[in-house]
Amino acid sequence: MYFEFARVAFLKILAYRLRYFTGILTYFINVSVYYFIWRAIYSAGPNTAGYDLEQIVTYVAVGWIIRSFYFNNIDRDMAAEVSEGKIAVNLIKPVDTQMMYLSQTVGESCFRFLMFTLPIALCIFLVYPVRPPASFSSGALFVVSCLLALLIFALINFMVGTCALQIQSILGVIRAKYFIMEFTSGLLLPITFFPQGLQRLLFFLPFPHVSYTPLQIYLGRARGMAAYQALAVQLFWIAALFLAGRAYWRAATRRLSIQGG
Repeated sequence: MYFEFARVAFLKILAYRLRYFTGILTYFINVSVYYFIWRAIYSAGPNTAGYDLEQIVTYVAVGWIIRSFYFNNIDRDMAAEVSEGKIAVNLIKPVDTQMMYLSQTVGESCFRFLMFTLPIALCIFLVYPVRPPASFSSGALFVVSCLLALLIFALINFMVGTCALQIQSILGVIRAKYFIMEFTSGLLLPITFFPQGLQRLLFFLPFPHVSYTPLQIYLGRARGMAAYQALAVQLFWIAALFLAGRAYWRAATRRLSIQGG
C-alpha cells in the first residue's frame, strides 16, 4: 500500500519535471556564490577551523547536492490540505497518515535523485575542485547517512505540518523552520566554525544530522567507529522524531476544525 503512495508521488512530480531544470541552475549558482566567497576568505590563509580551501569547497558543494535529494515539502503540502479542507479525506483513509506522507516523500526523493541530484552533481564536479569520498567505505556510509538524513528531514517537516491542524496558517512557522534548518544543519557553515557552547547545544538537536553528519563521513573526518556512532545517532533521532510526530498527530486530531471545501 505504501509503495503505491511512493509510486504515485513519483509520477505526480514527473508531470512537473521541467521546473527541475531551472532548479539545477539555481543550485549551481548557489554553489558558485559560496565558492567565490570561500576563495576570497582563504586568500588570507591556507587553513580555517581545520578545513583547507578544497575541503570547504567540497563540503559546500556536496552539501547542496545532497540537499537536492533530501529536501521535501511535507509541511507545505499538509498546510495546503488543511486550508483547502482536503485533510478530512486523509483522515478517513484506512492508512497510517504519518507513513503515507513518508512514503510520498520517498517517491518524491527517488525522482529528485534521478532528475535533480545527479545532473547537479555532474555539473558541479565538472566545474569546481570537488573531492571524491575519502574512501570506498566512507562513500558507502555516506549514502546510508544521506538516506537517514532524508527521514530526519521528513519527520521534522511532518511535525511542522501537523501544527497546521491547530493554527491553520503556518507560513510563518515554515519560514522560521527553513532559516533555522539552513543555519543549524551545517549546510551554510560547518558546525565546527561555531563557538564551543553553541556547538554543544546543536549536537543535542537533530538538525546537524541532516547535513553536517553526512558531510563529515564523506570527507573522512568521521571514520570507523566514529562514523558508525554518527549513524547510530541518526537512527536514534529517526526513532525519536517518529514517535514524537505520531504522538503529536494523535493529540492534534482529537479536536479538529476543518476549513475549506
